[in-house]
Amino acid sequence: MPATSRNRARNRIRSDGAHPLVAQFTLERVIRATPAEVFGAALDPGLHVESMARYGEIMVKGPAGGAFNEGSSVTWRARHFGLPFHLTSIVFDIDPPRRFCDRQTKGPFAAFHHEHVFEEHPEGTLMRDTVTFRSPFGPIGSLVDRLFMGEYMRRLIDERNEVLAASLEN
Repeated sequence: MPATSRNRARNRIRSDGAHPLVAQFTLERVIRATPAEVFGAALDPGLHVESMARYGEIMVKGPAGGAFNEGSSVTWRARHFGLPFHLTSIVFDIDPPRRFCDRQTKGPFAAFHHEHVFEEHPEGTLMRDTVTFRSPFGPIGSLVDRLFMGEYMRRLIDERNEVLAASLEN
């Protein structure tokens, strides 16, 4: 795999005390573009919809002006495992072009937090996604996370990142 498409993943289930057995993974990818370009692409709602087309994801309710800003709220609808899902999230801690976060405020997860970090790299930008989530239903949800949800979510974010990288490198 070329260096520009390098992808390193770490998966783990951890206990953080307040919410035992929270699933977390980190993906890293080097993209041949500036941090500002990668940051902007990661906040582009249209590119997000394009990257999730396989899941029929659409933006049901989007941010004012069509762009994500501090405090923007968005509701997505998609189909996963043959079932329709709605997820509303808020974008926060925007620090151009270094990082931003989003978290679920309403949806299928008991908790969902996604940190996006962009660092200068000799070949462009190192983009790092750290996703922390917890499925509902306590110990049963934790078992689901360990058995397949963690890997499913990792693949989903990796697919998103592949489209993001291709949009900037081609």
